[in-house]
Amino acid sequence: MSEETVLLWRPTGPEELALVEASGWQRWPARLPEQPIFYPVLNEEYATKIARDWNVPHSGVGYVTRFRVRKDFLDAYPVQQAGGRTILEYWIPAEDLEALNDHIVGLIEVVSEYR
Repeated sequence: MSEETVLLWRPTGPEELALVEASGWQRWPARLPEQPIFYPVLNEEYATKIARDWNVPHSGVGYVTRFRVRKDFLDAYPVQQAGGRTILEYWIPAEDLEALNDHIVGLIEVVSEYR
């Protein structure tokens, strides 16, 4: 298995972050039925925009997290361009989230908070 990793970012709200913390900062929680896709993003600026513009109005606080995933796992998923050329995401089906969690290298870290 390759040790090469990809640095990913994830905007999140307080409920999801509490579940990440409960995992020891090692795993993302299962998706809710209305969340068929887990979408980590490829740059901090895009994650910040979502955390500020969506999470803060929705839940009063938004966090930007970062984490590394083994590249050989992510190679099975094409990068999706969700808007402008810097709006890049992976779309991981909910049923593959446990496998993604198994390929996280290191801990999930909070890098910024917005209120």
